[in-house]
Amino acid sequence: MKLKIITQEKVVFDESADEIYTRGVDGEFGLLPGHVPVMAALDIGVTRIKTNGSTMMFATMGGILQFKDDECLILTSDAMAGDEIDEMRAKEALSRAKKRLKEAKARIDAKRAEAAIARAEARLKAKLGDQIHISEG
Repeated sequence: MKLKIITQEKVVFDESADEIYTRGVDGEFGLLPGHVPVMAALDIGVTRIKTNGSTMMFATMGGILQFKDDECLILTSDAMAGDEIDEMRAKEALSRAKKRLKEAKARIDAKRAEAAIARAEARLKAKLGDQIHISEG
């Protein structure tokens, strides 16, 4: 299959893939060659790409996915390869967002903090894969 991950600023990934797994607003799903056409709204999360026995992980910040004729296009506001993510920076962002959530007085502040937490967790999951344990609190 052909996969392109595109942000407003650049093409993040443009290569072949054997398997694609990502997070839609209705949950996680996967695509294999020959999958029926699909269009889905994406949630903040991790997109995993398996090709030639290796796995690449990308933090994707929502967007849309279109799959047709073994070609997949992901349009997202931001995406970053796991190996490009600064782990310490992502952990600090997660800590700040959790602190803001605890201190949130208004619903809008809580929603913004929750979105920041989701972004930071997606970056850490893309960076660390199964090695990560995100603690509550």
